[in-house]
Amino acid sequence: MHESNGYLGSDVCYDFGDMSCGDLLIALLQAMRPLPAGSLVEVRALDPGAPVDIPAWCRMVGHALLVRAGGPDKTYYLIRKGD
Repeated sequence: MHESNGYLGSDVCYDFGDMSCGDLLIALLQAMRPLPAGSLVEVRALDPGAPVDIPAWCRMVGHALLVRAGGPDKTYYLIRKGD
């Protein structure tokens, strides 16, 4: 995981590259845990399962998926942390 400046107006950005979704979701959970509610978190994930897994994970844990933006070699997600 690499932390950098966000491109979608986020407070923090995490680049998970091609990390598998199971590992990605655990790492994302750990990265978001210390952030205050309402934080905007940008995630870059290349795993083919990410377009399904990240939105489902957001619904399950109470976060709001605000934006999903992609291109031929990258996919970005903007998530607002829930309470």
